[in-house]
Amino acid sequence: MDPTTFTVSALHAALTARQVTAVQVVQAHLERLARLNGHLNAVVALNDRALDDAHAVDARRTGGAQLRLLEGVPVVIKDTIDVAGLPTTMGWAPLSAPAGGVALVPDVDAPVVARLRAAGAIVLGKTNVPAFAYDPTRTDTSWAGRTRNAVQPHLAPGASSAGTATAVAAGFALLGLAEETAGSILNPAGAQALVGVKPTFGRVPGEGVVPLAGSTRDVVGPHARTVRDAATALDVLMGAPHAAQTLALGGLRGRRLGLYGPGWKAAPLSEETQRLYARAQDHLRTLGAVLVPDPFRGSGLVDLGRTYPTTVGFESVAADLHRYLARYGPGAPVRSLPALRRLGDPFGPGGVLEDLHDRVAASLADPDAPPDLTAFRAARAAYVRVMGAVMDAHALDALVFPQRTADLPPLNGEADIEATTVSEVNIAGWPAVTAPAGAHASGAPFALVWVGRARTEAALLRLAYAYEQSGPPG
Repeated sequence: MDPTTFTVSALHAALTARQVTAVQVVQAHLERLARLNGHLNAVVALNDRALDDAHAVDARRTGGAQLRLLEGVPVVIKDTIDVAGLPTTMGWAPLSAPAGGVALVPDVDAPVVARLRAAGAIVLGKTNVPAFAYDPTRTDTSWAGRTRNAVQPHLAPGASSAGTATAVAAGFALLGLAEETAGSILNPAGAQALVGVKPTFGRVPGEGVVPLAGSTRDVVGPHARTVRDAATALDVLMGAPHAAQTLALGGLRGRRLGLYGPGWKAAPLSEETQRLYARAQDHLRTLGAVLVPDPFRGSGLVDLGRTYPTTVGFESVAADLHRYLARYGPGAPVRSLPALRRLGDPFGPGGVLEDLHDRVAASLADPDAPPDLTAFRAARAAYVRVMGAVMDAHALDALVFPQRTADLPPLNGEADIEATTVSEVNIAGWPAVTAPAGAHASGAPFALVWVGRARTEAALLRLAYAYEQSGPPG
């Protein structure tokens, strides 16, 4: 019995049968992490109280307490999400003590972390991110260096939550917290054969999370190895158990699903991705789904991509950072945006956020003033209007696309992951679920992404679960 391969239900069955203790589960994960993290570089800070927390779980069980939703589950947390007592470095050397910078250590957990702990999860540590989580494909700008893909180390690990994805895919933890502004939940999950859930904007608390577009686009969601585990984690994060309870076989029968095409995005699929997608479509038909080719043709959605930049909404980053830093107590080395900039201006020449400087100039001059989000509000309204009209016109239950247009780019290189739903779902604020659906000839995972209207996470998870449980396409 290898605890690093458990699902949540398997872990709970083993705990209930007294086949394993929470301490043994945590020790197994920490031993695996110690053995492999030097090569994969996924985890950058360890919780030295993890075994104490595991002992507390075992004491509860000995006392007859009922299992909580995530009782004894080892989890890792993206660096940009606050964990009390562990540094939040933002992936930026000036905020990393090991890199010679100052240590920014929160006194309280972010609400999402507090919810995990209240459900019985055990935090093992924090995971690597590129500086300010500002990279769609790799972590190379991090003070901690490059994170590798646990499935295919020579390929890109996928976006700023790559550390979390690699840790979960490598068996360092059973679940992980990721965060997305423009693909950083979905891209690494798709790159490493995981299930990733990007919730509806605002449905999961965002306080205590380093923002990139906190007022407009940022969302926290889980990485997991199965749909049921992802659904259970999402239930905890949303504070409303529902999604995991409604998973069932046969959930695709009669469901109307929109397919990828040039009406959605003017980015053709590679020949290999077309073949893998066609195979997945055949499988969906055998499961009773009704497939609607390119429902967005003639909708004007592609024109919106020309009207609004893919990073619309990032205008809030400076003001959002200022508000985030104000959460820290009087002993913190940085408590405002001006203080952060004095360490080494990320918005200045050569800074990782230099290309956003002109768009946030007003906030840099007065970070207490509300940012001008007029363009973003117009963009969100336009995307929701067009996407909603297409869903209505074709009576669609969801969209199902390949998560990427092509195979993963190499780890060593500058090519980015070409995602099919970035930044449409991020601007609209709609939810999406990605899950494994095969493999490329390179060994890179092929994944499907399921997209639906706001607040349809449970419905999307039911579709992904029905597909997952049906077995691989024939």
